Amino acid sequence: MSAAALPSGPRILLRRLREVMAGGGAAQDRMDQLVTTIAANMVAEVCSIYLLRDGVLELFATEGLNRSAVHQTTLRIGEGLVGQIAQLARPMALSEARSHPNFAARPETGEEDYHSLMGVPVLRGGRVVGVLVLQNRSNRDYSNDEVEAMQTIAMVLAEMVGGALQEEAPGVGTFGTDGLPRRLAGLSLNEGLARGTAVLHEPRIVVERHVADDIELESERLTKALDELRVQVDGMLQAAIAEPGGESRDILETYRMFAHDKGWMARLQDAVQGGFTAEAAVERVQVENRARMSEISDAYLRERLHDLEDLSNRLMRHLTHGGQMPDPDLPEHAVVVAWNMGPAELLDYDVDRIAALVLEEGSPTSHVAIVARALQIPVVGRLDQLLESVESGDDLVVDGDNGQLFVRPAADALKAFVANLEMRQAKAAQYAALRDQPSISKDGTRIQLNLNAGLLADLPHLAGTGADGIGLYRTELHFMVRATLPTVSMQTEFYSRILDQAGERPVVFRTLDVGGDKILPYLARHDDEKNPAMGWRAIRLSLDRPVLLRMQIRALLKAAVGRPLAVMFPMIAEVAEFKAARALLDREVDRQNRMGEQAPSSLSVGTMLEVPSLAWQLPALLPLVDFVSIGSNDLMQFLFASDRGNPRLANRYDELSPSALSLMRDIVRRCDEANVPVSLCGEAAGRPVDAMAMIGLGLRSISMGAASIGAVKMMVRSLDLPLLQTFMEGFYDSPEHSLRKALMKFAEDHNVAI
Repeated sequence: MSAAALPSGPRILLRRLREVMAGGGAAQDRMDQLVTTIAANMVAEVCSIYLLRDGVLELFATEGLNRSAVHQTTLRIGEGLVGQIAQLARPMALSEARSHPNFAARPETGEEDYHSLMGVPVLRGGRVVGVLVLQNRSNRDYSNDEVEAMQTIAMVLAEMVGGALQEEAPGVGTFGTDGLPRRLAGLSLNEGLARGTAVLHEPRIVVERHVADDIELESERLTKALDELRVQVDGMLQAAIAEPGGESRDILETYRMFAHDKGWMARLQDAVQGGFTAEAAVERVQVENRARMSEISDAYLRERLHDLEDLSNRLMRHLTHGGQMPDPDLPEHAVVVAWNMGPAELLDYDVDRIAALVLEEGSPTSHVAIVARALQIPVVGRLDQLLESVESGDDLVVDGDNGQLFVRPAADALKAFVANLEMRQAKAAQYAALRDQPSISKDGTRIQLNLNAGLLADLPHLAGTGADGIGLYRTELHFMVRATLPTVSMQTEFYSRILDQAGERPVVFRTLDVGGDKILPYLARHDDEKNPAMGWRAIRLSLDRPVLLRMQIRALLKAAVGRPLAVMFPMIAEVAEFKAARALLDREVDRQNRMGEQAPSSLSVGTMLEVPSLAWQLPALLPLVDFVSIGSNDLMQFLFASDRGNPRLANRYDELSPSALSLMRDIVRRCDEANVPVSLCGEAAGRPVDAMAMIGLGLRSISMGAASIGAVKMMVRSLDLPLLQTFMEGFYDSPEHSLRKALMKFAEDHNVAI
C-alpha cells in the first residue's frame, strides 16, 4: 500500500478500524464512524457501504452523500456500477464514472456532483456480502495501491457483517434459495446418472481476526502451518490412486510444486509483516489470486490457480486446526457441490459415498475432473448460479451424460428420473449381457466397436464393455496434466502401460493434437487466435516443432518393442503434410535400427481425415497410408463452416444430412477400392441412429466413448444391413436438411434397437 493511499500507514489504519469495530454502541454507529475514518485516510469526498440484504444491495452508511438515503437506496445485483461490482465480485476504478454504460445515479443520494468512483466487493467466506465505494468530484485516477488498500479495508469490514451487524439487521450477508425446483444446464465432465443429497463443499474458513497483535508470533504460526501442509501434500503421493506413471500422480506432483512455491510463501509472509494475522494473510493472497483468475482466459493457467486456491484452503485449516474438513459423516449418496475444487480436496472425502460432483466452474481437462474420472464419479461443470441455487441437504439429480443438474426436483420430474434410472439400469444389464457377444448384424456382417480413450483411467473399460480395441488414444491429455514436458523415458513408460493393459486388443495412438485452445504451458506461446480450431494446432504445430514429435515417436517405438504399433497423425490437410510427418517417423525408425534396438513387431501409419481438402487428395494419399480414420467432429464443423462449440449453431447442421453422408460414403468407397482400412471416431459413432447410418454407408469399424459401446452393439445385432443399405441409396441426392427422421422411422419399422 502506498503512503499516498494510507497517510497514517497500513498498520495504524488497520488498528484504527479495528478499534472502531471493537468499540461499544450500536453497529450502525460504528459503521458511520468507519466511513468517516476511511474517507479521511483515503482522501475521498465520499465513502459509502452497501450491504446485501434479502437479495438486494442496500446503502447502510455514507460519508459525503445525503444521509437521508441510508437504508432507503437499494440496487439490484448487476444494477449500476455498485451492482456490477457485486455481480462480478471484482474491483472497479473509474476516473469518469458517469461515462460508463452501466452508470446509474440515484437522485436521493446527491451523487450527481461526483465524477470518479472506486469500489471493491466485500467478501465473506468467498461470497459477496456488500460493496465498499469511494467517490471524488475530480477526475481522479485511483492507483493499484489504493485499490489494494480498499480491498484490505473490505476484509476488515466483512468481520462486522458476520458479527454484531447481523443481530441488528437480520438478513444482511445471508444467502438462500427460493426452495423451488430448478434445472441447471452445464457441461458434462464425466458421464453417469446419479441422485443424492447436496453436500456443500466449504473449505474456506471465515477469518474472525485480521489485525495482528504480535507479528513475530503470526509469522511463526504461518511457517509452522506451511511445514505441516508440505508434509501432508507429500503424503498424498503415497495414496493408492497415485500409481507411478499415472495421470493422478502427475497431477499431485504438480500440486506439490505449488506447495513448495517460494513466491507464494513470500507473498504470505509479506502480508503478515504488513500487520495481518496468519489467517488474514492467507485470505488476502487468495483475494489477489482470484482477481488474477478473473482476468485469465487461458484454461491451463486458470486450472493452476484453482490448485493454488485448494492449497490456500488447506493451509487455512492447518492454521485454524480445522483438519477434519470436510465432515467425515457424509450421507450415503452425497453430491458434492462446489465452485471449483483442487484434486486433493476431492480425495479428502470418503469417495465411496460420493454419488456425483457438480461445479460452478470446471473443464474436461481440469485436475479434479480427471481424478473423478479415475474414481468413476459423474461430474457436471459450468453450472451457472450453482451456489446460489443449492442448499445443503437438497435433493439433487445429476445427469452427467447430458450435462444437467435438477435441484429439488418436483414430483413429476423425480418420477421421470426414477423411471429413466430404472430403464437405464435395465439397459445396462442388457448391455452387460452382450459384453462377450460379437458385434455382428443379423445378416452376419462383423462391425468393429472400439473405444476412444485419453487416460489410463479409461483402460479398464476395454474389458468392462467388451470393446474390440482402442480406435483413438488421445496422447495430448498426458502432456496437458503435467507442469513440464515429459521426457522420452516418461512417455515410454506411459505408452508401455497402455499397451500392457490393452493386452491383445489393438491400440491406435494419435500424435499430439495441441495448440489452438489446448495449450501446453511449457511451449512458446503466441498471440490468441481468433479461430483456434483452424489455427496453429496438431500436425501444424508438430511440424514446426519437430523435436516434440520425434520425442513422442521415439517413445512410442520403444514402448511397442515386440508388439504391434499403430500411429496416426491429426489434422492433416494435404498429402504434403502427411509425407513430412512420415519422414520424421522414418528417421526415428532408422535411428532405432542403427542403435540396434528391438523394434515393434509391426508398424502401421495412418492419418485422421478431419479437413475436407484431404478428401479430394485421396488418390494421392491412399498409396502412402496403412489406414484412415474419419474424425467426424472436426470434419463436420469444417464442412459446414460451423463452430461446434457455438450453442446458436448446435442444431443448425446435421451429420446425417445428405451432403455429409455423401462425402463420407465417397471417402469409404475410395478407401475400400484401394484396400485401405477406414474407420470413424467422433461423437456420431456413439449415438445408435448415427452409428447405424455410418454402418449403412459402408463403415465397418467405429470408435466411441465407453458408455456408448453397449447401446451401439445392441443396435448392430438387431440390424439387417442389406435392407438398410437399400433404404439409404435413395437419399444421398435428397434436398432435405437431414435424414435423421427417416432413419429413425426405418429403425422403428424394422425393430432396430436405437
